[in-house]
Amino acid sequence: MENQSKIQVNLIENGPVVVQGTVEVIHPDGTIELRERRSSFCRCGKSGNGAFCDGSHKA
Repeated sequence: MENQSKIQVNLIENGPVVVQGTVEVIHPDGTIELRERRSSFCRCGKSGNGAFCDGSHKA
């Protein structure tokens, strides 16, 4: 990732980690995924969408 623009990380109480900005996500299998704008990462472990929040923490 060459662009070093500002990245903001927000920790939502009882919710996900929200990352605003362009980031590279490296998955356990080594796959690299470029995520732009906003990404929400699961902290509760209930997501059916891997590392990404799908709102399951609200249930």
